[in-house]
Formats: sequence, structure tokens, C-alpha cells
Amino acid sequence: MRQHWWAFFLLALFATPVQAGRTLTDDSGRTVQLPGPAQRIVALAPHITEVLYTAGAGDKIVGTVDYSDYPPAARRIPRVGGYSRIDLEAVLALRPDLVIVWESGNNMAQADKLRALGLPVYVSQPNRLADIARQIERYGELAGTEVTARPAAQAFRQRLNALQAAHQGKPKVRVFYQVWKAPLITVGKAQIISDAMHVCGGSNIFDALTSMAPRVSLEAVIAADPEVIIATGMAEGRPEWLSDWEKWPRLTAVARDNLFHINPDIMQRHSARILDGTERLCEHLDTARRRRP
Repeated sequence: MRQHWWAFFLLALFATPVQAGRTLTDDSGRTVQLPGPAQRIVALAPHITEVLYTAGAGDKIVGTVDYSDYPPAARRIPRVGGYSRIDLEAVLALRPDLVIVWESGNNMAQADKLRALGLPVYVSQPNRLADIARQIERYGELAGTEVTARPAAQAFRQRLNALQAAHQGKPKVRVFYQVWKAPLITVGKAQIISDAMHVCGGSNIFDALTSMAPRVSLEAVIAADPEVIIATGMAEGRPEWLSDWEKWPRLTAVARDNLFHINPDIMQRHSARILDGTERLCEHLDTARRRRP
């Protein structure tokens, strides 16, 4: 009798589905339900693609957008347009069982159309560095790759905590972060880069602005007189227009030679690599502190 009971227990154990359905609340507050782990994912931003790879779900991505070039394997994924304008027919042709969108970067009207067509749409909007660890975990839940996602998220948190501890209590440095020249674009309070500044002991001179990527005037920057100016541009090299600030030698950042560049790929993508950019940012602010009279 005992042997029969044990055989029944094993049968019941292995007959139970290992992967159950998924029900998560996304960053827009909507409930996203999946019958099981997603197997065919369309990622509608380069950083979403990166985070999926970090979460162990890279091999489940069937479509993504332009500039999704990291890790190198991502370059082979079919494209469905740019992150601001998506080819909806191309998305449908890929037969995805999950679409992940970026709330402040994608066209939300197009996301609504995908949802109306019956596709599960998960909205992502990480505004703080700590949010990235949570995104890694959630993508792991959506794709059934928690065994990879959870330790990756924990490693991110440990690294972030170490950065915060290393720079806690340091003298504040006033920073102007320049995304673009014409128009002159910076980052507002809600942008994740402002959070990176705070980790490094910096303060965004436009922290009062609520827009993610506000346009500002040259006069406003000069009036704020930042101690540091950081520019990114479109590539790894230093943008030529960073040197344009030398026309205003009375600016503290110019007078102390605190004009710095950070590769946008490690600073402006909401992925695990943003901690590489944050480390570089912290180094620049430490240099500015040493240059104080």
C-alpha cells in the first residue's frame, strides 16, 4: 500500500504543470495576464532588449527596434521600426505572445492599438536606478527565467548600494547634463539620470523641471552657472559641441575645465550598464571636487 501511495505521489508531482500562468501589474498600473511564460517577445526599445538578455530571456525575443545592438547577439533580431514609430503589421507578423513597451519613449497610441488587437502589452518605465533591478526580476517572471533574473537583479542592487555608500555625504556638485545641442536638451527631475547624479553627490541644475527631456535656453544654463557640464551626443566619442561652452569662460565649469563626456550607451539606456555610466559620472564629479580652489 505504501508503495502504491508513493507512486501516486510521484505521478501527481510530475503531472502538475511546472510553469503556471503569469499575472503582473506593469508600470502604468495595468494588469498583464499570460497563460504561461512568454515564448515570443517583441521588445520596443533598445534598453528593454538589453534587460531581457540580463534576465535570461534573450533567446525569446523575436522582434525589436533600431539601435538594439547590445549584447552583440541582439543585432540579429528582426526590426519592427524605431522606438518612436513602430510598424504594427511587422509586429503582428511575428506572432508575439508578449510586447514590452517603454512608456516615455514609445508611441503609446500604437501600444493601445496592439492591445486592442489582442496582444498582451507590458508597459515599462524605470525612473530610478533601483527600478532596473525590479525590471530584471519582472522580465524574468514574464519569461519564466527567474533562475537567471533573480541573481542578476541582486547583483545590480549590491553594486548600486556600494556606489551609494562610497559617495554618501560628499560635497554637492551642481551639474548640467546636455543631451543635445540644437535644440538644447537636458534631463528633468523624473529622469533616471537625475537619480544617478544624486547617487554621485551631484545636483541637477534643472531638477525643478518635471519633463523627462526638457528644452532649455542657453541663458538659463549660464544663469545657473553649473560647476560641471556633462555631454553625451550620439556616439562613444566626445561631441564637438561640448567645446562650444568655452565661449563662456566665466562659467565655473569652463573656468575649472570641468567639461566631461560619457558614452550615451552606458548612461542613457535604462539597463544594467547604466551603473557603468554612473561610475563614470561619479569619477567626473570627484575630479570637479578636487579642482575646487
